[in-house]
Amino acid sequence: MRTAGGAGYDVLGIGRCGVDLYPLQTGVGLEDVTTFGKYLGGSAANVMVAAARLGLRSALISGVGADPFGRFVRTALADLGVDNRYVSTHDDLPTPITFCEVFPPDNFPIYFYRRPSAPDLQIRSSDIDADAVRDAGVYWSTATGLCEEPSRSSHFTAWDARERRPLTVLDLDYRPTFWQSTADATAQMQKALQYVTVAVGNREECEIAVGETDPSRAADALLDLGVDLAIVKQGPDGVLGRSRNESVTVAPVAVDVVNGLGAGDAFGGSLCRGLLAGWPLERTLRYANSAGAIVASRLECSTAMPTATEVAELAENPDA
Repeated sequence: MRTAGGAGYDVLGIGRCGVDLYPLQTGVGLEDVTTFGKYLGGSAANVMVAAARLGLRSALISGVGADPFGRFVRTALADLGVDNRYVSTHDDLPTPITFCEVFPPDNFPIYFYRRPSAPDLQIRSSDIDADAVRDAGVYWSTATGLCEEPSRSSHFTAWDARERRPLTVLDLDYRPTFWQSTADATAQMQKALQYVTVAVGNREECEIAVGETDPSRAADALLDLGVDLAIVKQGPDGVLGRSRNESVTVAPVAVDVVNGLGAGDAFGGSLCRGLLAGWPLERTLRYANSAGAIVASRLECSTAMPTATEVAELAENPDA
């Protein structure tokens, strides 16, 4: 599949990567877990993997530590089809680790080990390949990358190079532990929204970004800030997509949830595929919902990302 990006990437992302250590026992706290599975993790990394699994050429701008986990991340990205040439290695910060607890169907506490900082927050403006950013079919960023310098300035450097081309996406991805204050997160998100054409977030993230949890009002507020397409994820109530001339709500896909943490990233990868293909909004959101449901039914995130065939089968036969 080729895109308007020509010889460039179908999807180029910037943001978090690291190691997920997920318990192999469910329904118990971490203090009682005895074995863990090790997986590639980080929201931006997972979205790039999800896109690659759907046949898109993807790459990630990020960073890892000069340690065994960093080597694992770089290798896992490549093995899962993501170009890792823009993942730099830092000598003075360890590769981040994330733990979670698994209490299906809707309780998945998550614990980030990213202090005093993380290599993916040390991305500098000089690390940005302006041509790659400009030429990508989709350029995907997350709000987490705005939480501290030098990553914050580098994001705006990339957006300046992108010049607000179509399919410049901001995932509102709000993790309170990464921010000094909610007010700081709101200010940075609102500034960033002026540089992008697509915004994606759940109701809680929309409240941080635009002060609205009602999906309709949140979508309108995002459009008022200049985006062309606002997507508000509503969990069990489905997803709302709204542009200036269309509004679509798509129902969720019912599955037995094992771990809901990677569902949003699978949604993102499938969203990229639909947007690049020029699918109608309803079809795009239905496929993205299906991808998220598939991953929610599996324990891990990155290695659980579905193929195009799996997504199509569920999207076309949600009750099968």
